[in-house]
Amino acid sequence: MTQSNIMPGFRPALAYTLFYLGLVVLIPLSTLVFKSLQLGWGEYLDIITNNRVVSSFRVSFGTSLIAALVAGVFGFVIAWVLVRYPFPGKRFLDALIDLPFALPTAVAGVILATIFQPSGMLGKWLMSSLGVQVAYKPLGIVVALIFIGIPFVVRTVEPVLQEFDTTMEEAASSLGATRLQVFAQVIFPNIFPALLTGVSLAFARGVGEYGSVIFIAGNLPYVSEIVPLLIITKLEQYQYAGATAIALTMLLVSFLLLLFVNLLQLWARRRSGQI
Repeated sequence: MTQSNIMPGFRPALAYTLFYLGLVVLIPLSTLVFKSLQLGWGEYLDIITNNRVVSSFRVSFGTSLIAALVAGVFGFVIAWVLVRYPFPGKRFLDALIDLPFALPTAVAGVILATIFQPSGMLGKWLMSSLGVQVAYKPLGIVVALIFIGIPFVVRTVEPVLQEFDTTMEEAASSLGATRLQVFAQVIFPNIFPALLTGVSLAFARGVGEYGSVIFIAGNLPYVSEIVPLLIITKLEQYQYAGATAIALTMLLVSFLLLLFVNLLQLWARRRSGQI
């Protein structure tokens, strides 16, 4: 007798999954690759090594990396406070963390540009007191990406902190470990894979972000022009081959970076004994 499956309908579910994956992911990506193959190798290199293209890649990946690291620090602190400390308004603050998920990115970009422009509320103060201009500079892009990246870190780290066994901390403290030693040798190794996942999600979101960035970036070539905007510019100029070449390069670089992050997560989980 054949053993019955606890979850019936495996074949239709698998077929639907493969169909959805092919329709939404594989077909668009294959179209991107085939469109880029219409270019010769020399033409492809000429496009992606253009000074303006290289500069936009530097801006996109550089600002995304900085924003993801900053979001990792502040996101961890926020998750720690939400899990470990009771305080008035905790539920409201916890709900407020998800605001960048619900808020349209264009609206977020307009709000940030209004606040941080040289005549804005915070922008004027930063210019007069510190001489720092945020809006229409790469720093503005970093601020926008931090805003949309922090929720990824908080929502990734928070469940791990909630499930963390506090008896491990008590045992370390009873053996004479200081608070810093407990954090560095007991807590952090167990939550580091989740923190790394949150940072990588924030980085991946930041690389492809468009709506919240274009309003505060200034979009100056060689200064604050991001890759998604350059792709849109190419499409508006009917340079489809150039746009697909840039998009394919961005896809490959992002895939390699995320592969490296996944391997780093695997190493961290093995070292901490989670797998």
